[in-house]
This record gives sequence, C-alpha cells and structure tokens, in this order.
Amino acid sequence: MKIVELKTIVIENIKPYRGGTKWLFIQLVTDQGIVGLGERPTAHATNLAPQITLFHELAEAFLIGENPFNIEKLWQKIYASRHDFRHPSLFYTPALSAIEIACWDIIGKATNQPIYNLLGGKYHEKLRAYAYMPAEGVWENPARAGEIAEKLVEEGNTACKLDPFMPLFPLPRDIPLKTLNHAAKIFRAIRDAVGDELEIGIGTHGQFSTAGAIRVARIFEEFNPFWFEEPVPPENINEMARVAKQTSIPIASGERLVTKYEFTELLEKQAAQIIQLDVAQCGGILESKKIAAIADAHFAMIAPHMYVGPIAAAAAVQLDTCSSNFLIQEYNVNDLHSEIFVEPIRFENGFITPPSAPGLGVELDDEVVRRYQVDV
Repeated sequence: MKIVELKTIVIENIKPYRGGTKWLFIQLVTDQGIVGLGERPTAHATNLAPQITLFHELAEAFLIGENPFNIEKLWQKIYASRHDFRHPSLFYTPALSAIEIACWDIIGKATNQPIYNLLGGKYHEKLRAYAYMPAEGVWENPARAGEIAEKLVEEGNTACKLDPFMPLFPLPRDIPLKTLNHAAKIFRAIRDAVGDELEIGIGTHGQFSTAGAIRVARIFEEFNPFWFEEPVPPENINEMARVAKQTSIPIASGERLVTKYEFTELLEKQAAQIIQLDVAQCGGILESKKIAAIADAHFAMIAPHMYVGPIAAAAAVQLDTCSSNFLIQEYNVNDLHSEIFVEPIRFENGFITPPSAPGLGVELDDEVVRRYQVDV
C-alpha cells in the first residue's frame, strides 16, 4: 500500500466556536482507495494558508509513495530530516500529528480494527468526560455557580473546569487578595450546592507568577480542586515544580507541550501529576501512547486536552480507550462536532462510548462537509 495524495479541507465552524472559527482537516489517499482522516488544530488562527502549504510540502518530501503502515519511520523522517524543524514546535508538530493520525486511520481501516485494538486493546468500556462550566453571570453572582453545578450533576456530569480569573492576559501576574477571595466564593457555592458530587478543575492558562500561584493554591486547597492547571507559564518547568511542591492540589499541564521529550522533563521534575497532552498537537497517536507510558511509569494520569475539531477529538478517544492511566477526557464541543460525522461519537451522562468501527471509528458526512467547506 502506498500514499498517493494529500488533500486539505477547511470547515467554517459554527457558534459557539469550540475548536476555533475554522477547522483544518487532511485526507491521505492510498493506491488501494483507503482514505485516512487527520486534523491540525487551529485554535484562533485566521490565516490557514501557511499551514496548508506546510502540509503539501511535507507530502511531497516525505509521504507520496510511502507505506502508511510505517508510522515510526515516517514520523522520524518528518521530525528529524529538516534541521530547522528538529526542535518541536506548535507550528510544525501539529502538522506531523495530523499526518500520523491519518496513517493510523488507514491502518485501522485496512485491518478492520479500531486503532485502540492495535495499541493494546480496549481497557475502558466508557470514558469519563468533562467540559467548561458555563460562566455567564457567575463572577457577578457566585451563588449562580451552585445552581449551574446542580444542573451539571443532574445531567450526569461528575467533573467540570472553571477559569475563575479574568482577563487571561498579561502573563504572568499576581492577583489582589480581594479578587482571590471573591473567586473562592464561586468554589464555595459549588461545594455548598453539590458537595463532592462534582470535581472542579481550576483553569488558569499560566496566569500567575510562582509566588502568586502558591498563594492561590493555599486559598483554594479547602475546596479540594480536581487540579490546578498551568499555574505558571509552561515555559519554565522548574517554576511549575516549585508550585507543585507547595500545594496538595494536583498540578495539571501539557496542552502546549509537544513530543515525549518535553513531557519527560515535566514528569521527571515532578512538575505535574495530571498530563493534558493534546493528541493532535504533541505528535500524534503513537507519540501520545509513548507519553502516556512515560506518565504511567511516574504514576501520573492523562487527561487529554481537547479544544479541537471532531477528527482530533476522535483521535483522543482512541488513545483514551487503550490507556490504563486515563483519568478523564476534556469534551469541549458544539453541535457541528456530531453533525459532520455519519455516525457521531456517543456522549451521554458525562461519559463517551468508544466507537467500534475501524480506524478512528468515524467518517465524514460529505453533504455536511460541502455545506460548511470554505476556500482559503
């Protein structure tokens, strides 16, 4: 089997823009007619032309005429052949991830197996998931957080995440005690309303200085948060490790890290215990499986990041299903995530059911794709 073509598809997303205002998909076409799907997360990027150009350059240089089964060989060639791209980045590595995911989709379809069966088999029958807590009016009226929490629990959710400190920028900074105590009222309202029925993760996007993060952690420890996410900017793992040593709240990080090399440092320095790798950014499914194994050796759990489109989300589900140290999956979606698939991924009562179809377990609905596809 050989790869003969790479195609790109750009989708105009719908509101609320989960995974960005546009989604960038790829299709790897083989000489046997099997098509593999991949996705490069776009977040808030508005100009996708450079990313599309990169895909076609990589296809010409490394993919056309190659066997998609040779994932390890292809990955190493793409990652290491060009001197300027040897160091991982959030521009280059997500493109590599999309290609790798599409190769796995081909392999699964060719062998008539879901990808998780090719990477150890189904460990989890269903996957615990979480999303952001709707925050409208919560800052102005902390009691509203309790009402929202009650609704989330009634819907079957067991966890959520909340960004209590706004605005996100500039970074890093310290926040006045008055503001911190006001944010604590939000968490107290949730605990008063639902007790321990709902885990609450603190999202911060690396907002704090080291001292500021330690101060925040001490104020919020009484509420037993699920995690404290990126308490400091992820560039300095030593400082994140300093925060981790000063608090009982588990530190979560990883959505902006790529490849096993960066995650190894994070784990070896004990800077985080919950690893939020992004399958579509960090190097793909096999690289994510390696990262999960390194985390497992450090008794750390994975909670994959997911501010992406539907194909990248499907890839995360495949990893989760075969990973023994899976904790929870972010599930930050809108209606188009389901509508664009012939058979959508099932999400009910706070849990995802892994698909049993071959490859990624999903196929694009061509009619829906045509409706939302745009030129770049």
